[in-house]
Amino acid sequence: MIGRAKIVTGLTALACLVFIESRAQEPDSSHFGIGVVIGNDTIIHRDIKEIRVYPRRDFRSAALQKQYARLIQRVRKVYPYAKTARLLLEKYEPQYASLKTDRQKRKLMNKVEDELMNQYKNDLKKMSISDGRVLIKLIDRETGKTGYSIIRDFRGGLAATFWQGIARIFKNNLKDEYDPYGEDMLIENIVLLVEAGYL
Repeated sequence: MIGRAKIVTGLTALACLVFIESRAQEPDSSHFGIGVVIGNDTIIHRDIKEIRVYPRRDFRSAALQKQYARLIQRVRKVYPYAKTARLLLEKYEPQYASLKTDRQKRKLMNKVEDELMNQYKNDLKKMSISDGRVLIKLIDRETGKTGYSIIRDFRGGLAATFWQGIARIFKNNLKDEYDPYGEDMLIENIVLLVEAGYL
């Protein structure tokens, strides 16, 4: 009897091992990759998240380093407002386009303007002229439209010209376009660092 129990236990253990071993040989579909066989080697191809590498900034003088630090502060201060502008434009542009009469469009714009002033009036008052210059650039970056064209589309050409004149008094330009590969390269690098969480 004892010998027979040992044989049954041994066979059961052997069957479990065979079952476990056969399960271990099944392909793992959670880590599927494409490979290329070259000779006796297999080279696996996997898509990975993009990693941006920026060189360490060396400044010729302390004044340039201070200027760059101020630009970082400005971008960090106004970038959330530019993102908010993009979201608001995405929200209200279809509504505005669907309205039939000028009266309905004016009513919607007055409502939006009142909401924005109630929410952001104090923050906008605290901004400097240089902050406004960076904000104009970042709004163009986020929306793909200059500040002038946004005002012209929603308020008309006369209002856009008026606000362009006010901006020009303060040495700003609502028609400035964002150029990430030219004059706005530093701003673009700072924005990318902010988005990546480095700043």
